[in-house]
Amino acid sequence: GKSFTQSVVLLRHWRTHTKEKPFLCTTCGKRFSWRSDLITHQRIHTGERPYACSHCEKTFRKRNSLKRHQRNHTGERPYKCPDCGKTFNDFSNLVSHHRIHKGERPYECPECGECFTQNSSLSRHRRTHTGEKPFSCSDCGKSFTQKQKLILHQRIHTGEMPYSCQQCRKTFRSSSHLATHQQIHAQESSH
Repeated sequence: GKSFTQSVVLLRHWRTHTKEKPFLCTTCGKRFSWRSDLITHQRIHTGERPYACSHCEKTFRKRNSLKRHQRNHTGERPYKCPDCGKTFNDFSNLVSHHRIHKGERPYECPECGECFTQNSSLSRHRRTHTGEKPFSCSDCGKSFTQKQKLILHQRIHTGEMPYSCQQCRKTFRSSSHLATHQQIHAQESSH
């Protein structure tokens, strides 16, 4: 088996086997293996979001969610695909991407049978069958199939440019525009 240097690490590992969940949320009855997980969960009920982004107005219940979000501003992409070298700002995105190389597409559309690497991709795809555009701009009424597309669109109205290049301080409306811009710096430094 695995070797452990700290008793807390051993206990954490042990609870993955025993499925022991001694910490109870008295609001909804959900149970947790760890007190810290219970505290984070309870913020759903209290609305507390103690972790604030220094670049924009967003707040988060979890420190890790803030760290992941801040990578959108900095352009940091620490997770690299061993097969093709593509980088990601979030580990779960790397896992989903890696399914492409392995040929895994576990999420199937019940309407047409098309399969996807991510459940969120299936949800977006299903809107092509229904024609549903549930995300509406309150300024101009334009509707979108995806929340992220609405958020990007709304920045046209607000002028918000939340993504900035660490090298030249130029700002961008989306993380993809920042990533494209950063390739220019990468090409300049390679010459």
